Amino acid sequence: MRKLLTITALFALVVPAAFAVPPEGKGKPASAASASATQQATENAAKKCKAERQSLGAQAFADKYGTNPNKRNAFGKCVSSQKKEESEAQQATENAAKKCKAERQSMGAQAFADKYGTNPNKRNAFGKCVSQKANQTG
Repeated sequence: MRKLLTITALFALVVPAAFAVPPEGKGKPASAASASATQQATENAAKKCKAERQSLGAQAFADKYGTNPNKRNAFGKCVSSQKKEESEAQQATENAAKKCKAERQSMGAQAFADKYGTNPNKRNAFGKCVSQKANQTG
């Protein structure tokens, strides 16, 4: 009788746990990469804000970013603003790359390389174009 109760109790604990953990390779959402990128952006923004808070001092940091009466929301506001800036910079780079791709297609590869390339073989032309156009819009 004791063995039966012990087995039943173990079974009651093991079965729900087995269903709670998805098998390897399954159960990840299709947007796992974008969620990972979002988490990485948040971590980067938080690191920047921690460094800024340390360099400015807690009170100056709170005065700069805090919006509520006690200014205790300063860190969250800082992280939000950093993420927004990173997102805007990423968007500017993507738009610049599209512009450069269109320009290269319209003027031809050699003329594009001659215009933007700076190294001897001019293979850095696309990157130089993107940098230039991203800086113009940013």
